Amino acid sequence: MGDWISYWLVPLFVILLGLCAGYTLHMVLMRTRAAAELRAGWKAVEAAKNEAEAIRREALVAAREELVRVREAFEDENAARRTHLTVAEERLASQQATLDRRAAMIEKKEAGLEAGREEIRRQEDAAAAARKEAEGTAADARVKLAEVAALPREEARRLLLDRLDMELSSEQVTMIRRRQEEARRDAEERARSIITAAIERFAADQVNNVTICAVALPDDEMKGRIIGREGRNIRSIETETGCTIVIDDTPKTVVVSAFDPLRREVARRVIEALVADGRIHPARIEEITAQTRAEVEEIIRKAGEAAADELQLTGIDPELLRLLGALQFRHSFSQNVLRHSVEMGHLMGMMASELGLDPAVARRVGLFHDLGKAVDHKVEGTHAAIGADLLRRHGEPEVVCQAVAAHHHEADGGGNIYASLASAADAITAARPGARSETTELYLKRLAKLEEIAGGFPGVKNCYAVHAGREVRVFVLPNQVDDTGAMILARNISRKIHTDMQFPGQIKVTVIRETRCVEYAH
Repeated sequence: MGDWISYWLVPLFVILLGLCAGYTLHMVLMRTRAAAELRAGWKAVEAAKNEAEAIRREALVAAREELVRVREAFEDENAARRTHLTVAEERLASQQATLDRRAAMIEKKEAGLEAGREEIRRQEDAAAAARKEAEGTAADARVKLAEVAALPREEARRLLLDRLDMELSSEQVTMIRRRQEEARRDAEERARSIITAAIERFAADQVNNVTICAVALPDDEMKGRIIGREGRNIRSIETETGCTIVIDDTPKTVVVSAFDPLRREVARRVIEALVADGRIHPARIEEITAQTRAEVEEIIRKAGEAAADELQLTGIDPELLRLLGALQFRHSFSQNVLRHSVEMGHLMGMMASELGLDPAVARRVGLFHDLGKAVDHKVEGTHAAIGADLLRRHGEPEVVCQAVAAHHHEADGGGNIYASLASAADAITAARPGARSETTELYLKRLAKLEEIAGGFPGVKNCYAVHAGREVRVFVLPNQVDDTGAMILARNISRKIHTDMQFPGQIKVTVIRETRCVEYAH
């Protein structure tokens, strides 16, 4: 019995022990696997966290880069707008200064007209008083003449009127001559003021012709490349050069518009260089603009030095030479201001030699007389005053500065003879044939109008406009116009021309009365 129990209990115990060990081993394995899976889960969670952090950092960097790009684009756009506003403000300031000068000139003219009207009223009052006195004298004379001559009243009246007519005609001629002598005393100064005002008024019709230039293109496709994507190229050109680029329907042409001639020249050269290069984008535009500005500055410097060398002048400040060179791009009535200044220097030097003055000083005044035109669109004031101030600041002699300031009689020359020479030479170079443009049609119309006015008076036989319209010669019938009437006729024709025509300078009216006495010897 005991053996049987031992026989079955031992295996049973072993089996139970094996089951316990297996269960224990299974639990250990399950726990180990669970721990491994837990560790793998944590690793996956950690990896997911790291990946999410990396994605977040990348998104943050991308957002910052986008913010920087947007900010740079916004700043560039603001800079472009500020540049456009600056250009517009400068243009408005220039136009306002021009309007102010014209307003001052109009006020001055109105004051002169008011003074003239007052003088006319005074003369009319004096004439009325003289007429009353003459009427009283005539009445007394008629009575005495009728008493003394015992002539009929009508005959006495006719004789008296004829005598008074002769006396008054003689007095009228004497008065005209006296008035002319008085007017000649200040004629030159007033005439120059009137001419200057007329030129400035007439220049308004020519502004558009000297503030734009056209650039030829190889084809119309180039217009699109100049404009660029969303207009970025043309905006870059306008921003860099300070000019307005006009692209319209004109084939193969781009128009550059600017009041500053240097900016306009730079913009023209930039567009030509870009078209020739073929690479048109903002970075290339900046590079070409910088190169072009350097080239234009070199051209300006060489032009100023060449002008000084041609007139054999030395010791000129480099800044003054640069301003002189800038006049190469400035025109007045299509006349190049730099060439006009060089001609002035030659003329003044020759006149100074004839007068026993210093030719070097005279040439210096002639060369510098229009220096202020290089900056008068940026600085308030007349070009004569601006030029004189520039010369003083750069150490030029006072005699030169004073002559430049007074060459248009806008300042007191203090008896400076070089100022008078500058005025004369300035008028000569401006009046030289071909110096300033005038179409043949307008020229012929002006001559025809001049002859028409002179021929419209009674007693005129023939009239001819000579000396390019600066003089009109009138031939009268001697049996209809006497010597006194010729003087009155010349005065009336000059008044009619002054009223009905617009002309620079002055027009001389010459009335010619010829009496021929013919006899035959038999």
